Amino acid sequence: MTDQVKNQRSVERIIQGQAVMDGAGVKINRVLTQTLQRRLDPFLMLDNFGSDQANDYIAGFPSHPHRGFETVTYMLEGRMRHKDSSGNEGLLTNGGVQWMTAGRGVIHSEMPEQEDGVMEGFQLWLNLPAKDKMRAPWYRDFNGDEVPAFSTADGVKVKVIAGSSHGVAGAVQREVTEPIYIDVDLPAGATFSQSLPEGHNAFIFTYRGAVEVGDKAVGTGRMAILANTAGADGVTIRATEASRLILIAGQPLNEPIAQYGPFVMNTQAEIFAAVEDFRAGKLGEEAQA
Repeated sequence: MTDQVKNQRSVERIIQGQAVMDGAGVKINRVLTQTLQRRLDPFLMLDNFGSDQANDYIAGFPSHPHRGFETVTYMLEGRMRHKDSSGNEGLLTNGGVQWMTAGRGVIHSEMPEQEDGVMEGFQLWLNLPAKDKMRAPWYRDFNGDEVPAFSTADGVKVKVIAGSSHGVAGAVQREVTEPIYIDVDLPAGATFSQSLPEGHNAFIFTYRGAVEVGDKAVGTGRMAILANTAGADGVTIRATEASRLILIAGQPLNEPIAQYGPFVMNTQAEIFAAVEDFRAGKLGEEAQA
């Protein structure tokens, strides 16, 4: 089965990420920032990390809280250990995916298990609908070989982290936000088409090489927000050189967003409650309930 795209989306705008430091001093390219949360609802943040210099990542992300959303970490290369207050622990390695639903509250750490070499990957924050923000936490690790994958006749290699592509179901499915998350590896000159529901907000991020969507070039380290064109049924991407990119899309929640650091709720009162629960030591206890 292939994804037939008859009326493709165009590029609305090109975004260059912001260099930031997070955790205990990890250098990150923050691609999807808070100013884009409304436009790219239900996605709250996308970080791209990548370095062969240990000082850029070695301090990692010591214990910190989350409430009200999901984190999706995709490791291209490297070793990262996850531990959380619900008793979950896992090692994220090359090609692996970690999907964590913070729900009503979880405290976790993400620490490198390497002292040299390359560490590269992505972390995506996916919002939860209001009705699910206080649900029980959930966690799942997928090794690289557990993430569904396929190749096209053009030699394009695709990993399906969430949703579906060309009839292949991804590792994770979600109702309400219905996310699509794929990693696409294109040989020079190859094209790839992905069908997208008309109502989904969508973007691509090129992390190797350069591609074109219509007449717009999307080079290395650039995000292209795809226009929500009425009647469009997907996107077609052409590689001008050997390239890799991630394509992400989701159904917007169209709900209020109240954020204070690692807490994302719908109202300021809910944010105050999250902060108070964390200060009182209740957040982790609730995550264990």
